[in-house]
Amino acid sequence: MKDVQGKVAFITGGASGIGLGIAAAFVDAGMQAVLADLRQDHIDEAMADFRRRGQSRNVHAIRLDVTDRDAMAAAAEETERVFGKVHVLVNNAGVGITGPFKGITYADWDFGLAVNLGGVINGLQTFLPRIRAHGEGGHIVSTASLAALVPMPAAFVTYVAAKAAVVAICETIRAELTSENIGVSVLCPGPVRTNIREVAKNRPARFSVGDAFRQAEQAGAGVVFPSLMEPAEVGTLVLRAVRSNELYIITHGEWRPMAEGRHAALIAAMPGRLDPALVAMLEARR
Repeated sequence: MKDVQGKVAFITGGASGIGLGIAAAFVDAGMQAVLADLRQDHIDEAMADFRRRGQSRNVHAIRLDVTDRDAMAAAAEETERVFGKVHVLVNNAGVGITGPFKGITYADWDFGLAVNLGGVINGLQTFLPRIRAHGEGGHIVSTASLAALVPMPAAFVTYVAAKAAVVAICETIRAELTSENIGVSVLCPGPVRTNIREVAKNRPARFSVGDAFRQAEQAGAGVVFPSLMEPAEVGTLVLRAVRSNELYIITHGEWRPMAEGRHAALIAAMPGRLDPALVAMLEARR
C-alpha cells in the first residue's frame, strides 16, 4: 500500500497512546481514520485535538469494547457507512495486565487474553472478510510487544502469553494474505508514553479481579523507565511499515542482547542430526 491517500483505517485503542499516534500519522498522510476506543474520556480528548488541527472531517470515533464481537461487527458497519471501504485494520487495543503469578486467577487470565489476544482475533474475523471482498488490497497491523520476544518475569505471564500469540498469528497469516495483496505487520513496542498501565479503568465488570492483581492495578505497578518514546514517533514507524509491507516493527534496540540470547539458546537446542526426507518436505513448503 505505497499509496495511502484516501484510504480508510480502523484503529482499536485509537483514542490515546500508540493508537492515537498511528491515527495522527495516517490522517497527516491523507487517510481517514476511525478511532475505536473503550474510554469516552480518551475519545473526547482525541476528537478535540483533531478539531484543533482542522482534521476532524477525516476522523470518526466509536466507543468499542474489543472483547464484544457483536459490537465489533456493528463498528465495522458504522465505519463503512461513514467512510466506505476499510483498507487498513490496526488491532492496537491492549491492557498492561501484570501481577504476582502466585495470586493469578481465572478471571485475570480471561481478561488479559480477551483483550490482548481476543481483540486481535475479533478484529481479524470482522474486518478481514470485508477487506478481501472489496478487492482493493489492504494492510493489517497488530500490536504485540517487545515483551513477547525476550524472557520476562512471571508477573507478566498473561500479557506475554497474549502478545507472543499475536506475533505468531501475524507471522503465520502473512504469506497467504500477501498473495491476496493484503500486507501484514506486527508492532512490537518497548517503553512508549501511553495509558497502558490504567488497567483498573479498562477492566469490564464481567472480568472480576483477584486480590493480588487488584493491588497491582491500584498501585499502577510496573517498570519505571528513564525515558519513553512518544506515540507520534511510533505512528511514523507504522505508516512506513504499511507503505513498504514490513513484517516486524520494533521500536527499541536496547533489548537486542536479550533477543539474541533467546534465539541462540533455541538454535543451540536443535539437534544436528537431520532426516533428509523431512528436510526436503520443509524446503518444499518454504
